[in-house]
Amino acid sequence: MSFDLARTPTLEVVATQDEQLLSRDLQTRFEQAIQQAEAEPEVVKAVEAQRAATTRFEDLKKAERRLNEFAKDIRNQMAEASEAAIDSIVASAATGGVKFANLKELALIEVQSRYVNRAIERIVEHLIPVAQITSLREESHALMTTARTVERLAHDRAEKLVGQLREAVTEEVVLPVDMSKGVAGALMAHARELKRQAGRFSEEADRLEKL
Repeated sequence: MSFDLARTPTLEVVATQDEQLLSRDLQTRFEQAIQQAEAEPEVVKAVEAQRAATTRFEDLKKAERRLNEFAKDIRNQMAEASEAAIDSIVASAATGGVKFANLKELALIEVQSRYVNRAIERIVEHLIPVAQITSLREESHALMTTARTVERLAHDRAEKLVGQLREAVTEEVVLPVDMSKGVAGALMAHARELKRQAGRFSEEADRLEKL
């Protein structure tokens, strides 16, 4: 007998005494379980919604940058067109008649400038804030959905293990099992971290909605 029950009433049984091999095996099983969770339909759907919301948010930020660049260019065009129109008026007056040859071009540029500025205002004041909040909500939902799926897989593993240990329990009546040190425990810890992150994204969305 390799142990003395009088001195060590609590025993720890492991698959192997090689700690490195044990650690690698635990990590492999943990990663496989996570991959299984991420492949579940509800998780896939939540992640796809989150990616779509993030893409929408990023696209709107790109649109804002492009419109601001366009607005800068059009202001320069308007200044040049305005100067050209004034010079044309002065030149026509000097030769005997006042003409407004370049005003159509200037009017078109002014209309473009006005609508570009309105588009920028809508993006900055409405579209981007809404898209950012939506992205945060979807991120929180995806993380929470993944966490719940991981928890379910952890419980399934724990129930399977308990079923395998029932024969030993019938022999000894009581057999304590520390799930925290195995794959199920690692999965539960991971699920808690996902929930923490989900809560952080949700709180940030709440904060932005109050602004």
